[in-house]
Amino acid sequence: MHVIKFGAVWCSGCLVMRPRWKEVEEENPWLETTYYDFDTDKKKAAQYAIEGGTLPVCIFVNRKGREITRMHGEIPKKKLTEMLMKYKNS
Repeated sequence: MHVIKFGAVWCSGCLVMRPRWKEVEEENPWLETTYYDFDTDKKKAAQYAIEGGTLPVCIFVNRKGREITRMHGEIPKKKLTEMLMKYKNS
């Protein structure tokens, strides 16, 4: 599984999620993530239909590159961890 994260420097929810994701990633070294900035990575944002009003966004992608689910906004660490465990072997 891979998680694609979208955020922006002006997004308050993104500022909250940055350290939260850092903790989750440190606790789950198997997890692969990629971060894209909404303002500088417009092609990727368009590819995943990301709009500025929905930031932050994290997209869970399976091993075949297909989207499993996506989450918007400030997500509690516990919920992130639950989702990772649910889809870990996808």
